[in-house]
Parts: sequence; C-alpha cells; structure tokens
Amino acid sequence: MKTLIKKYTETPLIARIAIGLVIGILCGLLFPQAGFLAVFGNVFVGALKAVAPILVFVLVISSIAGAGEGVGKCFKTVTILYMASTFLAAVAAVIASYLFPVTIPLSEAVEQSAPEKLGDVFTTLLNNMVANPVTSIMNANYVGILTWAVIFGLALRKIASQATKSVLNDLSAAVSKAVAWVIQLAPFGIMGLVYSSVSEYGINIFKDYGKLLLLLVGCMLVVALIIDPLLASICLKRNAYPLVFRCLKESGITAFFTRSSAANIPVNMALCEKLGLDREYYSVSIPLGATINMDGAAITITIMSLAAAFSQGIQVNIFLAIILSFVATLGACGASGVAGGSLLLIPMACSLLGVPQDIAMQVVGVGFIIGVVQDSLETAINSSGDVLFTATAEFRKWMKEGKEVKF
Repeated sequence: MKTLIKKYTETPLIARIAIGLVIGILCGLLFPQAGFLAVFGNVFVGALKAVAPILVFVLVISSIAGAGEGVGKCFKTVTILYMASTFLAAVAAVIASYLFPVTIPLSEAVEQSAPEKLGDVFTTLLNNMVANPVTSIMNANYVGILTWAVIFGLALRKIASQATKSVLNDLSAAVSKAVAWVIQLAPFGIMGLVYSSVSEYGINIFKDYGKLLLLLVGCMLVVALIIDPLLASICLKRNAYPLVFRCLKESGITAFFTRSSAANIPVNMALCEKLGLDREYYSVSIPLGATINMDGAAITITIMSLAAAFSQGIQVNIFLAIILSFVATLGACGASGVAGGSLLLIPMACSLLGVPQDIAMQVVGVGFIIGVVQDSLETAINSSGDVLFTATAEFRKWMKEGKEVKF
C-alpha cells in the first residue's frame, strides 16, 4: 500500500487530474445512473471549502504578526493590478457586446432576492466586514475573515512575543500541511465533478443560449489570454506568458471544476509556494484577490445586462456603457458578499440601463441555465488571475532589487 501511495504522489498532479477528467467524462456518458461517483466530487469540494476559511484566518494572522518591513510594498501593486484587470474585463465585455450584440428569449421566472442598487452591495459588504469572526469562519464569509484576521494580526504584531509568533507559524504550517493532503485527492474530486455535470446535462445543454454563452466564453478567454498577460508583461517589462500558462494550468483547471474561488484558495497558496513567493505576502494577497479580483464576474454582469437591454430594444449609448463598466467593476468586487455571486448582481446593472426588474430576473434564470460553463470559466480566470498578479507584484519587486526571476 505504501508503494502504491508513493507512486501516486510522485506522479505529477496535472497528469493525475487529466486521468480523472477522462474517466469522469467516460463514466458520465456511459454510466449516467452511477450516482455514487458524484460523491467523490462533493467530498473533495466540501473538504476544500471546510479547510479554506481556517487556512485564510490562520495564515493571514500569522503572516501579518511576523511580517517583514518590505512585504507591504507589494500590496499597492497587486491591488492596482486586481482593480485594473477587473475594469478592463468590463470594458472588453462592453466592446464585445457592441460588436456581437446578442438577444435572448426570456420566459423563465426566477424568484430570488437581488440587490437593486450599488449601495445595497456595499451595505452588504460593510456588514460582512464587521460580522462575528467565528460566524464568518463558519459561514465562509471571506470579507469578514480577512477583516478580522488583519485586525488580530496587527494587534499581535504589536504585543506578541517571539514565542507566540513561533507558535502561530507552527499552526499555519500544520494547516498548510492538512491542505496539501486534501489537494492530493484532486484527481478523484475532479472525476466526480465532471461525472456529475456530464451525466446530468449531457453535451448539448446550451443549444438555446449558445450565442450568449459563446460571447461570455470569448470575452473571458480574451481577458485570460490577452488582457491579463498584457498587464503582467507591462508590469514586469518582459514576456509574462510562461507565468500566465502556469497559473492557468495549476490553478485555473482546478478552479474550473470546483467552481469556487474559496475552495481554490488552498490550491493558489500551494502554487505561490512553488513559485517561491513570500508567504507573509501571498497569504494575504490571495484571499484579497478572491474578494476583489473579479474579471469573470465583471464580464458576466456586463454582457448579461446588455443582452437584456438589447432583447428589450433599449438603446445603450457609449456614455452609459462606460458608466456600466464602472458599476460592473465595483459590483463585481462585492460579489463575494452577495448570495448567488455575480448572477444576482445583474438586476443592479440592468436598473442602470432601464431594464425592468422582472426581465432582469429572467436573465438571472438564463445565467443559472448556462452556469455550468459560465460559472466554471468565470471562477477559473478569477482564481488563476489571483496567482498571476500576486506573483507579478512580487517579481516586480525582485527585479528592482536585482534578483533573478524564473517562471
């Protein structure tokens, strides 16, 4: 048994995930009634979601409590990159919507509450920031977790002894080790997740909304393969595509199938460690990115709201489209604090364009229908972008210091 486990762990994780992916597809097509296979996916995602809040809370406290003086210099850069990328994603979605306008049949009603104004999003965001820290961990409220972890970390940095900081480091190392064990189960989890999607929906589920889905996917690929690499390359003054592809391969693939930025936080932190980044820095910037680096959400909000407007015959001038880009950017940054994520922020953007609330909620219903691909790809570019810009900010600092940078 030990020999078998050793061979399993020594095989590259990407290769194991690829095997699990193929098995999941084949089983989903050939044995759609074998529901027990879906358990593997549920257990894997459940384990990641369970450990991620504790990981973020412990690592952020430990990192800030023992942070060196130079760590803070990277945060300004990474925050600017996060916000610039999200805004440019919204702009790209506006341009694509004008070049390839899409109208959709609207008939399904969706009965869910959604924020109607941008102020509602920020009210929820502020409430989440001051939520009880224990409740935040239990409910995976990452805005609250990050807020309280920063507060406790700063307090401990002022008053904690070196022995206390050492205990915190040991605790964070233990949590990280537990996460590493969970990540080793990724091939089985991916197999179960792929099986669930293929067995339930088949391969022709998006026929009615194919054009809309194609526009969403196209914009997300443009952001992932052109806009984000361009930002990173400008920042580093060198070709960043090797780093981009590594982030997509080792972070984006897992995020695509888990469809959860929160569940992918441990995966991203493991990749940052492989890249040799400073743990004191990335243990804060990765959770921060999961909160404000929302390229995919900005694209979804923009394209879906414009599709709703076009379907109703509403003319949207360029000035209003620019405002929509800002609204989508700010709304996307608050998506993690709203139940339902980016889809339930569509009515907020639709209200700006004069689309009635009932029509907007039907568009939300369309979003849930195509969500298997839309949400998966959205999560993939969001999560891989977190690592990309985290690494870019620190590599930029290294290059200024004359250190060698290898992707």
